[in-house]
Amino acid sequence: MSGSSGVAAGRSAARPLPSQVSRLRRAGVSAVVLLLIEYVVGIGVNLYVTVPRADQRHGLGTALARGPAAISVHIVVGLLLLVAAVGLLVQAVLARLPAVAAASAIGLLAIGGAVFAGTDFVSSGRPAASMTMAVLTGVAVLSYVVGIYLLGGLPNPSP
Repeated sequence: MSGSSGVAAGRSAARPLPSQVSRLRRAGVSAVVLLLIEYVVGIGVNLYVTVPRADQRHGLGTALARGPAAISVHIVVGLLLLVAAVGLLVQAVLARLPAVAAASAIGLLAIGGAVFAGTDFVSSGRPAASMTMAVLTGVAVLSYVVGIYLLGGLPNPSP
């Protein structure tokens, strides 16, 4: 009998704290909101902003420093998303939630891929790079929505 209660005690010790679950939910929703803002700004940049010829064939740093304001905002939000994605993955790992961590890792990889596609778009102006950014943004949104869904069955902190 003591062996089975030890397993149960170990299982309950491995459960995430309600505060961890709450932080993960907030971080996931924040990531989705930032991704949607980034998506809308990116559409605006794609439709209404032209990368100056002097900035083409350069990296994100040049576009950030010398490019139009809309591109600079797009780059800054994208880099903030990258930092937020790393934070969300770390929180999921620390909470010992492997499925949420996997969803967060997919989101991080998608955002990282979008950053590389954005660098390609700024330097080359190729439409495929813009499409890649859009698709990877959708993948990231989906992965964070799945992570939030997976957190749905876990306890909320008491008010």
